[in-house]
Amino acid sequence: MAAERASGLLLHVTSLPGRFGCGVMGREAGEFLGFLAASGQSYWQVLPLGPVCPHWNFSPYSSPSTFAGNEMLVDPRELHSRGWISAAELNAGEAGRPGDFCDLEAAAAFSAAWLEAAAPRFFATTDRATAVAFARFCSAEENWLNDYALFRALADRFGTFQWTAWPADIARREPQAIARWQDELQAPIRRRSFEQFLFFAGWRELKTEANRQGVRLIGDIPFYVNFESADAWACPEIFEVDAATGLPAAVAGVPPDYFSPTGQRWGNPLYRWQEGGKLHAPTLEWWIRRIQHLLRLVDVLRIDHFRGFESFWAIPAAEPSAINGQWRPGPGMDFFAALKEKLGDLPLVAEDLGELTPGVEALRDRLGFPGMKILQFAFDGQPANPYLPHNYQNTNGLVYTGTHDNNTSNGWFYGGETNEATKQAVLEYMNLGHRDEFHWQFIRLALQSVARLAVLPVQDLLGYDERFRMNTPGRADNNWLWRLTPGALTAEIGRRLLQLTELYGRRLPT
Repeated sequence: MAAERASGLLLHVTSLPGRFGCGVMGREAGEFLGFLAASGQSYWQVLPLGPVCPHWNFSPYSSPSTFAGNEMLVDPRELHSRGWISAAELNAGEAGRPGDFCDLEAAAAFSAAWLEAAAPRFFATTDRATAVAFARFCSAEENWLNDYALFRALADRFGTFQWTAWPADIARREPQAIARWQDELQAPIRRRSFEQFLFFAGWRELKTEANRQGVRLIGDIPFYVNFESADAWACPEIFEVDAATGLPAAVAGVPPDYFSPTGQRWGNPLYRWQEGGKLHAPTLEWWIRRIQHLLRLVDVLRIDHFRGFESFWAIPAAEPSAINGQWRPGPGMDFFAALKEKLGDLPLVAEDLGELTPGVEALRDRLGFPGMKILQFAFDGQPANPYLPHNYQNTNGLVYTGTHDNNTSNGWFYGGETNEATKQAVLEYMNLGHRDEFHWQFIRLALQSVARLAVLPVQDLLGYDERFRMNTPGRADNNWLWRLTPGALTAEIGRRLLQLTELYGRRLPT
């Protein structure tokens, strides 16, 4: 992260506008980069970039792979321009008139159809240079790509990501079974490798263009991975699972907090952090590869649920909620010392929200990682609330009006989430004698703070209400759907944002 004051916008790629069921890596991404640069913004923060599935309600935090990219973000116009899909096939994926919400079901179906049609044409007609580039990609990424492509092909064949329900020999990854299925599923395996080749090529172009325009990308790494994933199937030794059943005896989550009175039972397997009083080598090596891999895609990486490195909430697998769990110690400084020894100093951000212990804060500060401050959390009536800007202890942090898990700021302020006393406290703190354009006043409060980086959800920039929030934690459906409509980010909004960005010294030289 830059040492100077700066600001940026939070917008997931699926929320870009366009002709299709969700945003893709295409011209709309380029237009958004242009808006960022013109309005003086230096960062674009996105959510995790892994594949998403209807099985997990398209959550970017629930993926069948922590290394693979989301093939739904591949621009089908690029497939058409390369001659891999026809105009009729491209136009069949039109999702109707662009609106305020994605149609992720349609986007997934059309993406699958486009890529299934494109793959055999790619392998039959591609030029030598592209064929060489594909071969090099497969070789460079073989430590995760081979397992992922086979996992997805097997999941399609058996109709489930739950690999423990597959035939026992392939569930246990017996060498003869691996060889047999690799031979039988050659075409779908190649297709999944082709999809990843396209994603990483497209993302590399997007990142190159972003950096050329002076925009850095902030990515997001979920702390946990799904049990129903290529990661757990290929590397079961790094997780705490029952030796007899192969299933987790305890799962991940968080205890009751601001977002949920019963906590959140995520259900992810827990990592095997220790062995013989030392860090478990396979787990450490897997994490190092994971972070190194993701930092090729972004300039800064936000570690979601950072507190899991200090301690984590373990819930018995049979429990229906997260209430009856217990805290266990995480890998702590030993992990980060090993990470630094292998990769050097890294541009990491600690997602340190929620009820923090002194141990979590000490770990964050000892590592020198920027933490996060959320303005919507600041107004509980306590003058010492750490999210109030006058209580920020240092500049090494990120301030948000809200995150993807929060209501929009207008939805939070004008809606039922804040009572009248809280509204009056907010207005008094901001020295406001009116309630007009609250979103711009809240944006001003974030930008004028001492936090080195201010990040604004695009919904707040547009003044949207609670209907347009991205995610409601604890609710399984109707999340991850909001998207920009064409032309919503007007030149006037950009001019106004630029003015505030310059006023508070956050525009970086290009």
